[in-house]
Amino acid sequence: MIQAQATSILERLLGPLDRSTPPDFARALVELRASADEQARIDELAEKCNEGQLSADELAEYDDYIQAIHIIGILQRKAKRILGNGTHP
Repeated sequence: MIQAQATSILERLLGPLDRSTPPDFARALVELRASADEQARIDELAEKCNEGQLSADELAEYDDYIQAIHIIGILQRKAKRILGNGTHP
């Protein structure tokens, strides 16, 4: 419930991006991916988390990754809508 509420709030706060995001930036957001090294680190932390073996520092790092991925996901959904609505070439 808290995560859904945070998403809703973030979506509303980022609403003006729908009207002001240049198409090149929207395309760059849609194509944004973690580097191989970053993805390997995320996978490593996820595995350790699933096994209950994260240190306090690793848990904080993993939480930061999760938050960043969540925000990037919201931005990517908005970018896809921008590119898909026909208002940008």
